[in-house]
Amino acid sequence: MIKNRREQFPLQLACAALAGIAFLTGCSSTPIVAPKPTGWIKDEVADSYVFAYPLVLMGAARDAAVGAGPGQAPVNTLRHASALPPVGAHNPPTPGIDTLDSTAWLDVGDEPVIVSLPASAGRYMDARALDMWTNVVWSTGTQTTARAPGIKAQTVAFAKPEWKGELPKGVKRIDAPTRNLWLDVRIQSNGGRDLTAVRKLQRGVRVMPLSVYTGDASAASVAPRSMPGDSAPGTPAEQVAALDAKAFFERVAQLLPDNPPSPADPHALKFLADLGVKPDEPVELPKSAGDAVAGGIADGRARIATPPTNMLSANGWNWFGDGVGNYGPDYALRAYAAYAQPGIGTKDDEVRASVALDSDGHALNGANRYVMHFESNQVPPVRGFWSVTAYTKDGALGDSTPSRAAVGDKSGARRNRDGSIDVTVSAAKPRKAANWLPAPRGDFQLVLRLYAPKPDATDGTWQPPAVVRQ
Repeated sequence: MIKNRREQFPLQLACAALAGIAFLTGCSSTPIVAPKPTGWIKDEVADSYVFAYPLVLMGAARDAAVGAGPGQAPVNTLRHASALPPVGAHNPPTPGIDTLDSTAWLDVGDEPVIVSLPASAGRYMDARALDMWTNVVWSTGTQTTARAPGIKAQTVAFAKPEWKGELPKGVKRIDAPTRNLWLDVRIQSNGGRDLTAVRKLQRGVRVMPLSVYTGDASAASVAPRSMPGDSAPGTPAEQVAALDAKAFFERVAQLLPDNPPSPADPHALKFLADLGVKPDEPVELPKSAGDAVAGGIADGRARIATPPTNMLSANGWNWFGDGVGNYGPDYALRAYAAYAQPGIGTKDDEVRASVALDSDGHALNGANRYVMHFESNQVPPVRGFWSVTAYTKDGALGDSTPSRAAVGDKSGARRNRDGSIDVTVSAAKPRKAANWLPAPRGDFQLVLRLYAPKPDATDGTWQPPAVVRQ
């Protein structure tokens, strides 16, 4: 057996060798210390940014929406959209124009919050609640059928998992994994005079704490929980994008105590702790590693803006498949969904497919004319309805006339004799086109929405047609 070489040298020889080294390097010189590697810091910062991005984005969205200012409402209070297209400083990109939305930020920290929905009498209506990590904890998506696109009257209660009280009869309990939830109730509208009927349904949607619902307290006596502070300028996504590493991870530390990750992930939390990020504690990022931290943030921002490989893609279109809304440990998909389609539901709620290139790979531009040809067996498969809308490349509606800004089955899309559908897209109205979709004059994108999609819309069986330049 080979012995350790160190054992083969007498002690005096070793000392002499060390003395020689000291003589050559200089007894008074400072020892050279190799810098510690920081690659792990860059990697863990990037991973942690992707992991926590949905939480920070939801926190910014909550702070923008909760308050007493214009376009805001207190927690546990509904805010009803009253017009199409939607207006407001904090609207997400590519806003929907098929529905009027009633939204609320719920706070279940002190007691359960009751949500009551009226029967929609055959009109398409859906509701969903997202936790602070953008997971869908409840939705009505599976209740919609092609024969009955509406929903029945129902009442649910969102409560902390550890809450032990009793609920009124007929109220279904939903455990809320985070203290705050975002509620969105959408009612299909054709605009114009139809808005009156929609607003009547909106008035039938109720949100209130349990004590108010049971009559044990008045609404005025239930003080809303204060938020961290006034909303910053810009949309929530713009606010998060402007945060440096210190500010971003401080927001994570502030939000974690009330909003633990789901599923619980000790590995991701350890990464945060390694970086000096712990719930409700001052953040101390690694010192002397500024370049690694900055590089990790840059990598994280690039990753959340990059479609993950498990997105569905065909003919230039991209859309989410079966995993949307219930992400589990798929943090890349969750972060991209929050970045690209904030508030998206599950595969049973909605599909949003988007495209910005024509069939030849060129950017869509309103100066050209395009046609989307849906074969009779390729018409979007839905239990509710579908529509396609053109937006600027930044996600705005542009100068399109609101009443004609979407084409779909609810807007009377005309079929050809063989059952197929042609949709013409251009800025200038063509002389002959049964289904014309106005487009912005510059570069634009299309968003195809499927409300209450059928399974083949998210399992890869169905795909949207190419956008062909004429």
